[in-house]
Amino acid sequence: MLDYPLLAALAAVIRTGSFERAARQLHVTPSAVSQRVKLLEERLGTVLVVRGQPCTGTTAGQRLCQHVEQVALLESELRGALPGLSPADGPVTLRIAVNADSLATWFVAAMAELPGCLFDLVLDDQDHSAEWLRKGEVLAAVTASAVPVPGCNSHPLGALRYRATASPDYLRRHFPDGVTAESLATAPCLTFNRKDRLQAQWLRLVLGDHEPSPVPTPPTHWLPSTHAFVDGALAGLGWGMNPDPLVADHLAAGRLVELVPGRPLDVPLHWQQSRIAGTALAALSRAVLHAGRQALHPIVESKGSPPAA
Repeated sequence: MLDYPLLAALAAVIRTGSFERAARQLHVTPSAVSQRVKLLEERLGTVLVVRGQPCTGTTAGQRLCQHVEQVALLESELRGALPGLSPADGPVTLRIAVNADSLATWFVAAMAELPGCLFDLVLDDQDHSAEWLRKGEVLAAVTASAVPVPGCNSHPLGALRYRATASPDYLRRHFPDGVTAESLATAPCLTFNRKDRLQAQWLRLVLGDHEPSPVPTPPTHWLPSTHAFVDGALAGLGWGMNPDPLVADHLAAGRLVELVPGRPLDVPLHWQQSRIAGTALAALSRAVLHAGRQALHPIVESKGSPPAA
């Protein structure tokens, strides 16, 4: 039989990354948290936490952490059906992986539909967010992958539309003779982080069918912020792939222009969730699917289209 006070200490350490923060969350001393984790490791005969800065869970530790969160969801469902059960220690926390651009454009609307829940969001590129599900570190994810992670359901959300945008001054300065492979190779662009392939995908979309040479690799500014991407384009730092909802007004007002008008890049997104889900996660899934399908474009599978970002 699992000891849930010990498991709660383990989950707090893994999710907060330290014994001190876990102690504050649980309203006990760091020594008490350490003793509980050590006792659980001794009982199970395996290491559950890799001590460090931050502390991380081993494979077994992550699996137990996922179990604790699933139990919390199931218990919240039971409390709704059986009011006589003891009250919960606090609102249920939903740990979700989501890409930064979805968070900046439409995902918060879905979160607002569950005022009784707390959220622990993991930000990662849509190409990599499903890995958090695969490792058991989140209960659900917004991901580019349509293939269900084992133990999960997958639902299409829609496509987030991106436009290659820059300021008019930037366009005149770097593309006086038009947007060509040669000018694209030297004009600075904006890149979110090392996982961001949107700029490369758009270049392949625009140049791939017409240029025999490899897709150019332009110099780049690294800007790990969705809103800084828009600000960087407005300031003339470079061109970047910005979500349509964030630049539509700037385009209409002429503060930004498209490098190649009418050539957006649509990135299909999917919602994957653990099948072991209580009422709270089921309600979130309904809210996410509704918000996503309201805000995003229909996914169009076209022959020869580039892979999703």
